[in-house]
Amino acid sequence: MFTGIIEEIGNVGGIKGKGTGAREFHIKCKSVMSDLKLGDSLAVNGVCLTIVERKVSEIGVEAVEETIRKTSLGNLRQGDSVNLERPLTLNSRLGGHLVQGHVDTTGKVVSIERLLLSRMFRIRLSKAFMKYIIPVGSIAVDGVSLTVAQKLSDSFKVAVIPHTYNNTIFRYYRVGSTVNIEIDLVAKLVESIAEPYVDGLSRVALGEKNKIQGS
Repeated sequence: MFTGIIEEIGNVGGIKGKGTGAREFHIKCKSVMSDLKLGDSLAVNGVCLTIVERKVSEIGVEAVEETIRKTSLGNLRQGDSVNLERPLTLNSRLGGHLVQGHVDTTGKVVSIERLLLSRMFRIRLSKAFMKYIIPVGSIAVDGVSLTVAQKLSDSFKVAVIPHTYNNTIFRYYRVGSTVNIEIDLVAKLVESIAEPYVDGLSRVALGEKNKIQGS
């Protein structure tokens, strides 16, 4: 579990292909190295990965085929910058929101507006995921905990303050950039719990409608 508060920007030092689509990423970093060991988890651009190699200033993490297919990690190239965050500990403050590191989908940056004190990023999502977007709700973009500033028909906007812009890979985004999206955990839990009841009510309503039409 993570908080969406990025600790460090790392750099991809090398990429190894494994099997039919899996990859091993070697990431140069400093701050997050202090207490990481083999087998630990690390969020890389919001994706929870396992550390399989550790050197003095570099770690190796593996991404299986499903992860490459579902996230933007397959687009990474040597020299690219990535957001890094270690898992939440029980004595840590929850500065952002609960982030699992389980990316739901990817989005596209469609506009970047520079405002007086911030930058407004508009990100397009597929229709299947727009239902989870709630104005002033939480969302993780490449592992960064953000608040939805505005919901549109096919996209949403987030306001990024200077500190976040300067200390995450948001500063490297351009129109057309692909980003990892993790929907707020609470929204998914509510849907999961309510779905059977909603389906049941829909079937009852349909049955009543058919009765009326048949009478």
